[in-house]
Amino acid sequence: MKNMQTSGSIVVIAEHFEGEIRPITYELVHFAETLQQFSPAPIKILVLDERAETLAKSLARTTGKDVLGLRAPQLAQYNGQVYTSILHEILRDHPPLYVCIGHSSRGSDYAPGLAMRLKAACITGVSALSVQEDMICFSRDVYGGKINADMVSNTETTVLTVQPGSYGPAPDRDLPKGNVCLKSMTVSPQTSTTLSTTPFQTSDLDFSAARVIVSAGRGIGEEENLELIRDLASVIPQSVVCGSRPVIDLGWLTYDRQIGVTGATVTPDLYLACGISGAAQHVSGMKGSGFIVAINTDPMAAIFNLSDICIVEDLKTFIPVLLEALSNKR
Repeated sequence: MKNMQTSGSIVVIAEHFEGEIRPITYELVHFAETLQQFSPAPIKILVLDERAETLAKSLARTTGKDVLGLRAPQLAQYNGQVYTSILHEILRDHPPLYVCIGHSSRGSDYAPGLAMRLKAACITGVSALSVQEDMICFSRDVYGGKINADMVSNTETTVLTVQPGSYGPAPDRDLPKGNVCLKSMTVSPQTSTTLSTTPFQTSDLDFSAARVIVSAGRGIGEEENLELIRDLASVIPQSVVCGSRPVIDLGWLTYDRQIGVTGATVTPDLYLACGISGAAQHVSGMKGSGFIVAINTDPMAAIFNLSDICIVEDLKTFIPVLLEALSNKR
C-alpha cells in the first residue's frame, strides 16, 4: 500500500531524534486516544524521516496504531519548511479533524505554518481537554500561567500542540500491531537548509518520566543546600532533582531541569517543592502532579494553596529529620 487516507481522522506527528522515538510521541498517542473519546475518529501516526521504515514499524508495534512513513532525502536533518511542505501535501486532499504535535521547539517551529497552509485553527500548549455545551474545549495557560483559558476551534481541521508532561504515555496494553504504509516524497527546494544538529548534553535521569520529583527553589538559600535536595532524592526510588527558574538562572541547575512556563510540564505521582514560593510560572508546570508536598518557611507562600501537605519549616532542619526517618523505616 502506497498511501493512507487521513480524512476525518486524528493525526499524530511522531517526533524522533537520531533514530529514537521521543517520549512526547507516546504522550501524543495517549492525548489522541483521550480526544477520540469526545470525537470518535481513527488515529493515524505520521513519521517523517529519510529512512522512515524502521521508525514506522516500531511505532506500529508499540502503539497498535496505523503508521504512515514519509521518506524524502531532505529529511536527513530536521527542517521546519520541509516538514510543513510534506505534511501539507499529504493532508490537504484528505483533511483530518485534528493534527496533534508536541509542544517542543520542533513542534512550535512548524505547527503554525502548517495550520496556515491547511487553513486550520492552531491551538498551542494544550494541557487538558473538556466538553462544555457539546463543544470540545482545549485548555492552555495564558499570561505566563496566571490564567487558564478554554479554547474552541471553529474550523474543519485543528492543529494542536500538546504540552509535554500533560499526558503520560498510554498504559501498557497487549495490542495487535498496526498497519505500516510507506511513501516516498519529492520536496521542492526550500529557502533554508539544515546543516547539522547538536543534541543538548545531559547526564541525569529524564525527569519527565520520573514518578517522584524533588524540586528546589530560590528559598533553599544557597547552592550548597542542593546537596540536601539530592540526598533526599537519592533515597526515594524513581526520583529526580529539578528546580524553578531562579535556581536555573543562578546556574545551580542546568536548563533541562527547569519546571514551568519556560521549562517543562510534569505530572509525577509525588512532587516535593523545597523552598519554592509558588509563582504562577512555576505552578503551571507542576500543578498536574498526583500529590504535592511543599516545604517553606513562609506560611503565606502561594505554593501552599496548591499543596496536599504544607510544611512550615527551614528545609535545612526538616530534610535531615526526614532522611533519618526514611533511613529508620528501611
